[in-house]
Amino acid sequence: MPERSVGSRPRRGDDADVRELPFTADALLAPMEGVTDPAFRTVMLALHEPRHLGGSTTEFVRVVDHAVPRHILRDALGPVLSPIPVGLQLMGNDAAALAASAARVEETGARFIDLNFGCPAKGTLAGCAGAALLKDPAALEKLVAAVRAAANRLPVCAKIRAGFEHARDVEVLARAAEAGGADLLTVHCRTRAEGYSDTVDWTRIARAVAAVHIPVCGNGGVLLHTDIARMRAETGCRYVMIGRAALANPWIFSGHKATRREAFAFVERYMAVMQERSAVARQHYSGRIKQILSYLHADFLPQEERALLLHEGDIENLAGLIAAAARG
Repeated sequence: MPERSVGSRPRRGDDADVRELPFTADALLAPMEGVTDPAFRTVMLALHEPRHLGGSTTEFVRVVDHAVPRHILRDALGPVLSPIPVGLQLMGNDAAALAASAARVEETGARFIDLNFGCPAKGTLAGCAGAALLKDPAALEKLVAAVRAAANRLPVCAKIRAGFEHARDVEVLARAAEAGGADLLTVHCRTRAEGYSDTVDWTRIARAVAAVHIPVCGNGGVLLHTDIARMRAETGCRYVMIGRAALANPWIFSGHKATRREAFAFVERYMAVMQERSAVARQHYSGRIKQILSYLHADFLPQEERALLLHEGDIENLAGLIAAAARG
């Protein structure tokens, strides 16, 4: 029998083995390492009704050569406090370890499993994980298949970039994820080589949509609330995932015109939730707060004031300045 080519598994568009996706709206919050921790997700999800924000995903959990301990998976997910579904993202290149970890995810309360094939970080690439798998569609397919077989009732989503050095093979990568059994494919429109540059080519998302029968989520280049509908119209994608633009304007999902006071109240609440949960020591979490402040839209935070806040070295003074701004 001739060897089966990558992506030759029958397409799964309406097959009985496709798991129903739990998302409550078309716009999803992207997983962002160093950002979308449980505290941030708690505050972000509390801002929105499920009809505006359809789902979120944890920061990636690195899987090496054995199953991730249950307590680490539970800590990554955090408390389940919102009706908006949250999935747990895994990243690795060991099929057995990924499968064993995936088998444990359902008991955490996560609503879906997301597989990271897009992280461009050098450390990730050195470990042949994340975006490194974009160079090997056959390996990507096998990893998806291993997780799909172990995931029980949970949907499995695969997140890719448009390619490693180029985007010529985005269709091949999309079909590999589908053939492995993914229930949803998320396509970041930039390649690994393009990183987070200003390059935005949504035709790459449209090509992936045309190549598969499973739903596709588009990612990259969304800056405004109106871009959500525009990306869906231009590419045919079912869902739209938003990352850094949600840091600039946390209300991008609903289109609410927030005030400066609301924006600083959001930052203040994030600080409070981190403190309540002792996520990190108080003297160390200024870095996370300043990260949000560095992204906040200029309508909320003019550049001169931003510079002052970012250079404030005392966490108590920073907290006081944020609290004062939240009260107008």
